Amino acid sequence: MEKVVSSVLLSVGLTGILLIVGLFLGFCYILGREKSSPFECGFDPAGSSRVPFSLRFFLLAVIFVVFDVEIVLLFPVVMVVGSAWMWVGGYLTLLFFLILLFVGVIHEWREGSLEWEN
Repeated sequence: MEKVVSSVLLSVGLTGILLIVGLFLGFCYILGREKSSPFECGFDPAGSSRVPFSLRFFLLAVIFVVFDVEIVLLFPVVMVVGSAWMWVGGYLTLLFFLILLFVGVIHEWREGSLEWEN
């Protein structure tokens, strides 16, 4: 029981120390040069937050995130392909997933969502 209490106290204390150090170090950069420069997408950080932006940019970002997550889901499959853990149903599931991913890319391509034209 003493080890649990000491572990909790150590983790809470270390977390508090790191938060305080982060506050002191981060306070120096609040008015820094990077805070007043435009974001990577080109928006000016100062001014109204209700400035309209390109819907194409948003759609392309969402499509990227969706397909990026689907590619990450393939990593565990790569580790077990060719081993005894991969059975016929696993191969069929992988084939269905890849076909679904390919159909999604074709749909987005035909819809014109992957094109960056204004």
